[in-house]
Amino acid sequence: MDLKLPVAGLLVVLLSLIMAATADGETTFKLSTSADLLQVTNPVLPSRPTLLVLALAAAALSVVAITRAHARRPVPAWLGLTLGLVFALGFLTWAGAGRDSVMPLVTILSSTLALSVPLVFGGLAGVVGERSGTINIAIEGQLLGGAFLGAVVASTTRNPWLGMLAAPLAGVMVALLLGLFGLKYRVNQIVVGVVLNVLVLGVTGFLFSTVLTQDPGRLNSAQRLPTLAVPLLSEIPLIGPVLFRQTILIYLMYLAVAVLSFMLFRSRWGLRMRACGEHPKAADTVGINVMRTRINNLVLGGALAGLGGAFFTVGSGLAFTKDMSAGNGYIALAAMILGAWRPLGTLYAALLFGFATSIGQTLSVVGSPIPANLILMIPYVVTVLAVAGFVGRVQAPAAEGVPYP
Repeated sequence: MDLKLPVAGLLVVLLSLIMAATADGETTFKLSTSADLLQVTNPVLPSRPTLLVLALAAAALSVVAITRAHARRPVPAWLGLTLGLVFALGFLTWAGAGRDSVMPLVTILSSTLALSVPLVFGGLAGVVGERSGTINIAIEGQLLGGAFLGAVVASTTRNPWLGMLAAPLAGVMVALLLGLFGLKYRVNQIVVGVVLNVLVLGVTGFLFSTVLTQDPGRLNSAQRLPTLAVPLLSEIPLIGPVLFRQTILIYLMYLAVAVLSFMLFRSRWGLRMRACGEHPKAADTVGINVMRTRINNLVLGGALAGLGGAFFTVGSGLAFTKDMSAGNGYIALAAMILGAWRPLGTLYAALLFGFATSIGQTLSVVGSPIPANLILMIPYVVTVLAVAGFVGRVQAPAAEGVPYP
């Protein structure tokens, strides 16, 4: 009997009751921006009654989860998602209770989507690599390399679009090194990935200190991709600014997830990739070149991760700084595992981590009863809890990390 979700539900109920007992005043949520076609009045919620209602909702969901677990029936995914939304709404209601500032829900959701970009691209890089049998721990280095090369090219040419196009090349170079040592020379792929992460961190840090700082105006100036608004759709309250008023990186993320979701399970290319990751000997028997398939997918993954790294510089309008990927490559690996090596699952997990980061950043600005250091811990705590709670439910490709031939 799997009690993970029932226990999580009871924990949400307990936390909701504690927040209700300590909350005082009202919380105002902002649901629209000045650019929206329809303006929505900011709802004002009494914090304590709202938290009590959410506690009852969490209790009802927990009862459903306990009943299904006791009957040894699978707990539907929507139940866990709804429970998470209940807790998130309750936490925001508690954090904004009795404060003069509003809780900018549109900003939180828009930031969630933007912050998930490197996680989604990094997670997709892991999916295409590990589905073909190659462990890609070097996602962190690929993200950092993409951020560095994107910033340098964009600054030199004064064109953020060229910086975005150059960023995947850095990820491809790291992927080729991983393929050379991990596939051709059969060095342990996890060890090679960690070494490459350290190598990229050292090289970019050295070049930043010795080259970029000498002439930052020409080599490391802030260049930002323009925001592209989809006509009409971008003016829909709440949904429009979040989904349809973003940079090209967000729209490429939509496309990458959709294309890979289809190709991985409904195309010959995806079937051959999965065959190489599950049973390479059988794939070789029917004429599939296992080594070429793994290298090709590793290069594709490197390009995706490098593109995700462009978010840190040209996607955010920032100049390059040392270690600016800040461990996002490892969180992307966690998103890939939590998403069961599936593109859509990886997207959902990345959005979860992005939401946790966005809440931390927002609360540090609008104010919160939680100490600032604890707020900064939120995304990493969510990562640990999510992976620890759900990693036992998924299974990696059978031949992952196994050299062939």
